[in-house]
Amino acid sequence: MPTRTARTAWDGGLQDGTGQVELSSSKVGTYDVSFPRRAADDAGGTTSPEELIAAAHSACFAMQLSAEIAEAGGTPHSLEVSADVSLGPDSEKGGFALTGIALTVKGEVEGLDAAGFEAAAQAAKVGCPVSKALTGVDITLTASLIE
Repeated sequence: MPTRTARTAWDGGLQDGTGQVELSSSKVGTYDVSFPRRAADDAGGTTSPEELIAAAHSACFAMQLSAEIAEAGGTPHSLEVSADVSLGPDSEKGGFALTGIALTVKGEVEGLDAAGFEAAAQAAKVGCPVSKALTGVDITLTASLIE
């Protein structure tokens, strides 16, 4: 299986520094990062590790869910997945930590009822490689079938 690479160039200290994260394997772009923007409610045109984790998790979950639906005898027509990754203080170890991930999926699926879709979504939440990598973070799931 392949290895994918991203690279970050950082200049300066935590509060006054800035960086650029490059998606090296795909070459699809280089994006600005900064700690003040990371910790702010408004991202101000920069990305963050949390947003990149959210992107990875939502994509991975969608792929895994499509496989789970097929395994359960259904046909996925469309899946809309969002992942909200929260950053907050780490009261036990100091600094910051990921405090939670909320996955939300709406699916248009043939051949499964709402209970079957929920079961497939729960299996995808557990089976997705990104979920497996993030086992130290509380991950919630809201799944709804579009009928």
